[in-house]
Amino acid sequence: MTTAPPTTDLSADEARRIVLRAQGFLGTPDRRAGVRGVLRHLGAVQLDTISVLARSHELIPYARLGAVGRKKVEKAYWTDTHAFEYWSHAACILPIEEWPHFAFRRRAYRSRPHWNHQLPDGTYDQVIKQLRTEGPLTATELGGAKKTSEWWDWSGTKVAVERALMYGEVVCVERRGWKRVYDLAERAVPAELLHDELDDAECLRRLVRLAGQSLGVGTRADIADYHRLKGEQVDAVIADSGLVPVTVEGWGKPAWADPAALETSPRGRHRTTLLSPFDSLIWERARTERIFGFTHRLEAYVPRPKRVYGYFAMPVLAGGRLVGRVDPAREGGTLVARQVTLDGPKAVPAVAQALVEAASWVDCTDIRVERVDAPDLREPLAKEVTRALSATLL
Repeated sequence: MTTAPPTTDLSADEARRIVLRAQGFLGTPDRRAGVRGVLRHLGAVQLDTISVLARSHELIPYARLGAVGRKKVEKAYWTDTHAFEYWSHAACILPIEEWPHFAFRRRAYRSRPHWNHQLPDGTYDQVIKQLRTEGPLTATELGGAKKTSEWWDWSGTKVAVERALMYGEVVCVERRGWKRVYDLAERAVPAELLHDELDDAECLRRLVRLAGQSLGVGTRADIADYHRLKGEQVDAVIADSGLVPVTVEGWGKPAWADPAALETSPRGRHRTTLLSPFDSLIWERARTERIFGFTHRLEAYVPRPKRVYGYFAMPVLAGGRLVGRVDPAREGGTLVARQVTLDGPKAVPAVAQALVEAASWVDCTDIRVERVDAPDLREPLAKEVTRALSATLL
């Protein structure tokens, strides 16, 4: 009979600090490892079409490392077959060494009985043949991505190449003007990694372990959500994943932690920054509320009259807390804070600091604060922004 490991008790504050360190926001970042180090540390960086200050996959390393060059970010992801793009939490950039551990998902796609898009006869083989002789290619170069101007109305070519990506026969080797550039996996994935030999259990154990390491500590739902696993998949392997059971004050649900995260008390410098709504620190709304007492919802797809915080409201992290939101825009060389929400007067310096650093990163030399939800804080924020901006120019 197997004896269950002892359970560690964590306070809510201890859990929060463990999470911040695991996500790269507490302590000194490993700048030598750079963007690639961030990707490996997080295990997945989400992609999204929205670009306000920058695209989300650029914002993720920026939030942890500071003003790393945007071209440098793209180069780090796609040079030397360092990463691949696949379905994880959503469409994500993933470390190339994790290719074998997504075999379970590739197998599931291959055996899927129904698809939303019809695949015309012969199109799949034609796409593979064309990539073999002419690749790497975008869907447009393969013959066209859409039948009409509607985003969802894919051409047969686009259906085929996306199906091949899901099956693992094709990979995205870079993004060119936000278009995927496809090539055959046999050319793009290192030979020692290009296999589907691992069974589902081994794949799931690895992904559950990685999720626990990237989260620091999480519930069953948190761990499942990280790579979009099913709860029963987590249940089947968690005892053998290397994660250890913990109880967290106020969570009310069983949780598991990375044992390495429990060995030392999390301490060090806190990062002050704007967060992409697609940042893995705040992916899951219930988790964000549980850890930070902060309700976050992306409103880009909410009708304008029903938005509360703005189109692309970015939470502000400071001192290990979420202290406000900024809905940003850019007008030439000016970063515009269209709408700002502050968690009281004490948040003013942190929000100003986050705005000034973000402006510098995207080559803006001025900042304009428009609306502040607490009107009496608009002038103090504008003054603090001016002071901080002046200090950076000295």
